[in-house]
Amino acid sequence: MGSLSVNLCGISLDNPVIPASGTFGYGYEYAELYDINCLGTFSFKGTTREGRFGNPTPRIAECAAGMLNAVGLQNPGVEKVISQELPRLKQCFHKPVMANVSGFSVEDYAYTCERLDKEEQVGWLEVNISCPNVHGGGMSFGTQPQAAAEVTRAVKAVTTKPVIIKLSPNVTDIVSIAKACEDAGADGISLINTLLGMRIDLRTRKPILANKMGGLSGPAVFPVALRMVCQVAEAVRIPVVGMGGVSSAEDVIEMMLAGATAVEIGAANLVNPFACRDIIRDLPRAMEIYHIQNLSEIIGGIR
Repeated sequence: MGSLSVNLCGISLDNPVIPASGTFGYGYEYAELYDINCLGTFSFKGTTREGRFGNPTPRIAECAAGMLNAVGLQNPGVEKVISQELPRLKQCFHKPVMANVSGFSVEDYAYTCERLDKEEQVGWLEVNISCPNVHGGGMSFGTQPQAAAEVTRAVKAVTTKPVIIKLSPNVTDIVSIAKACEDAGADGISLINTLLGMRIDLRTRKPILANKMGGLSGPAVFPVALRMVCQVAEAVRIPVVGMGGVSSAEDVIEMMLAGATAVEIGAANLVNPFACRDIIRDLPRAMEIYHIQNLSEIIGGIR
């Protein structure tokens, strides 16, 4: 069997499969179903400085080939994540974990990242400047190169671990934002977050989501995600983590050919809680079909 291992920002992963933030909780929920140590790593639930209840319900709407969500970064806040969630996680996951961080100001991002950077379990900081489901923060930092760079510099100034900036697809020029983050010191880029969308209930003639709009994820966004991963990977010298509609071993390989060093899987976990485990198990079969010996050798291998 060929090698599934990759290296993400100086940390070795047994395989490139990473459950995406917001779809895998803090890990221990899925550990009740299977041994999550089979994963490369996972990105835990988006964490903010203070606890958040999130958006009002309904928060989820189905649509063809995907779903809309407007959860609104519900989480207990960084202090409780450190004191309660990480100790529980450590009991069931024995690899470095990716900490996903959101904020509503540059100071928020810096504070939360500085706190999590000190935690032994945290291997990477995935800084989400791309959430479309909250007001007054999130995506507003990820739509302009200058603002994205400002957050990146502030986080890098107070951390020692690799910082991966998570970008929004809801922009006209994803490359300029990625390059601004790289120039500001980012160690990696992850993309894409969800596309902004909405659904309307024909009976009530009102938006289905209480938030009116939410983030579209699932197979419908895969071609858009693949295109943006390819564009960014060709423009920067730092690793790219690809995500967006990935639901099979073949999708993982396609993302890596486009330039992704590792691949996050989101909505598929909500359809099938064993999705990541099954994809990892299926990768050797797909590698054999496409004559791949080592996954790390196909990164950016598009011809």
